[in-house]
Amino acid sequence: MKQHILILGTVWVEPNSSAAGSRMLQLIELFLNENYKVTFASTAQKSEKATNLTSLHVDEVTIELNSTSFDDFIIELKPTIVLFDRFMTEEQFGWRVAENCSNALRILDTEDLHFLRKVRHQQLKKGEDFTNEALLKSNDTKREIASILRCDLSLIISTYEMDLLKSVFKIDANILYYLPFLLDKIDEHQSKKWKTFEQREHFVFIGNFFHKPNVDAVITLKNAIWSEIREYLPKAEVHIYGAYVNQQIQELHNKKEGFIVKGFAENSTEVIENARVLLAPLRFGAGIKGKLTEAMVCGTPSVTTTIGAEGMCDRFPWPGFVNDKFSDFALMAAELYRNKEMWQVSQETGINIINYVFDKEKLSPVFINRIIEIQDNLENHRTQNFLGSLLQHQTLQATKFMSKWIEVKNSHQ
Repeated sequence: MKQHILILGTVWVEPNSSAAGSRMLQLIELFLNENYKVTFASTAQKSEKATNLTSLHVDEVTIELNSTSFDDFIIELKPTIVLFDRFMTEEQFGWRVAENCSNALRILDTEDLHFLRKVRHQQLKKGEDFTNEALLKSNDTKREIASILRCDLSLIISTYEMDLLKSVFKIDANILYYLPFLLDKIDEHQSKKWKTFEQREHFVFIGNFFHKPNVDAVITLKNAIWSEIREYLPKAEVHIYGAYVNQQIQELHNKKEGFIVKGFAENSTEVIENARVLLAPLRFGAGIKGKLTEAMVCGTPSVTTTIGAEGMCDRFPWPGFVNDKFSDFALMAAELYRNKEMWQVSQETGINIINYVFDKEKLSPVFINRIIEIQDNLENHRTQNFLGSLLQHQTLQATKFMSKWIEVKNSHQ
């Protein structure tokens, strides 16, 4: 039987705008390479930055929230797998999938653990240290964990998050799957084409400014770090790139101080490979950071925080520096910028991380085998996940009636 995967997206795929967009495109390409039929459906408006998936032979469908039209759509489509791109999408459509297409394998791509990012942000705003107790109390945590339990398999992007789910939340490893970014290995031919230390100049930051950790990181860079870097390197500049720049970020632009806000980058690779060092002073967040893997892919060493580097480099040292104390962060950034030997060693470390941790040729077939293994044993797999079936039953009742109520309400407007 030919596999047909329906991907339900919160948003359309924008790989040039965010790491989440890149991640989704990687998954789509993985399934296409395995000869799966792929349908991508979303309730969102399509922006001009969205990839044209039809050019990849992916069917694009616009769907409606709280509408029985989705039930008709999925009954006719008969997918063998349904993948939700975030837990919110599973909350909205999971019960409809379970009711109308019960034999389809339900996969949640967490992107990152949203509750982890949110709770860290709340703790930071309160000036409190992050604790697992704060996670356990959060309603966001309860919603996302419930979603993970309801699905047959959840894709977890970082080793830190895998450990957290198993140790703190006691989630059965059978319904979790560690799948980081899926990247091409860097060979010698590719690394030889990189610009040299001498051919590169300036620092760079890149990130989607709809994403709160990126907004905070740039403000932190401007207010707490940049003036110190300029003391060490009076002629250095930092170029700030990213989609959806808001006024708060735009107002930080100061040519005289070398703090230059450039906005959306049509080609992020080009921007990063021209820079000598990437800076990412992230004070909260979750998952793994696309800007930091892309820096490694471009041979650009980076300076980041513990949260920036979290769950990314396995047994390898960081390709640059990790520091949470901003005066040290500035010193390390300046040192990496002017020390060619240190810079080259960092570049080599980045190659090792990409080739060992993110090798798609190694990761993809093992993941596909896991999907087939669960499909061949789906009934038993679900029976073993008792909490998940309990939640599925309760949610189906509650969400179904709420959705039906909204549907009736909308029809009378």
